[in-house]
Formats: sequence, structure tokens, C-alpha cells
Amino acid sequence: MPLAAGDSAPDFTLTADDGETVTLGGLRGSRVVIYFYPKDDTPGCTKQACALRDDWGSFENLNAKVFGISPDSIESHRRFREKFSLPFQLLADTDHSVADAYEVWGEKKNYGKTYMGINRSAFVIDEDGKIAQALYDVAPLDTAPKALAALA
Repeated sequence: MPLAAGDSAPDFTLTADDGETVTLGGLRGSRVVIYFYPKDDTPGCTKQACALRDDWGSFENLNAKVFGISPDSIESHRRFREKFSLPFQLLADTDHSVADAYEVWGEKKNYGKTYMGINRSAFVIDEDGKIAQALYDVAPLDTAPKALAALA
């Protein structure tokens, strides 16, 4: 059963593009937005990241921390973040264990091929580590406005 508002957000520890270790439990007391995306520097993922970047001031005004998570490497994340001047950290979930915990790793189809990958999703997590909003299969350009609406 997918995660829903009121559920405890699964804790995680991942390495960010800048080498920092980020632990969800260490962010208690802060509101957090995590979004899962399939792959660095692809059209939909770039639109999604840039829309979040462009709304960065609104996230800051609401005292929310934003993190992008994908199975890409730390080096790939670093290049993607630098290329598009992203103000938030990108976290490497190379074994997709966090994606599994959030139930966003699953079967996908593209051009008749079936494969396993990230289903684009976002989660707003409150100060107590509870999910305030779960957005499964969210469109790239809907991530920022829907997360901001949940934070407001």
C-alpha cells in the first residue's frame, strides 16, 4: 500500500552531490520536500528540477528544505546540479533502497519495453517526520506548485 498523509516517512541516509551525508532523521524540526526522479539531465527531469529552482524563494520563505533523489551517481548529480544552477542537493540512491522504501521503484514501460525504474513522485514531510502529502506519478511541472500548496 502506498505511503499516505499521516504515515511516518521512512528514514534514510544518502550521499549528496557535494559529498555531504544527508539523513532524514537529522532534519527533524524542519519541513522537507523530497522528490524522486528517473535520471539526471533528461528532458522531464530537467524541467522538474528547474521549476523547483525557479520557485526556490517560495520554498525558502516557507522554511522548507528540498532534495532531489535518483539512482544516478554522485558525479552525475554534481554535473546536473552545476549545469542548471540548482540551489538544492541531489541525493544518490544508487541501489534504489530509498525508492523502494517510498514505493516509487517499479515497473515502467517505454516504447514497448518493460523495465524497472523510478516513478516520478514527491513527498512533503512535516517537522515530526510524518508525511504531509504524498504525490505519486506527479507531472514534472506539477511538483513545485503542489508541494508549495501542501506547505502553505
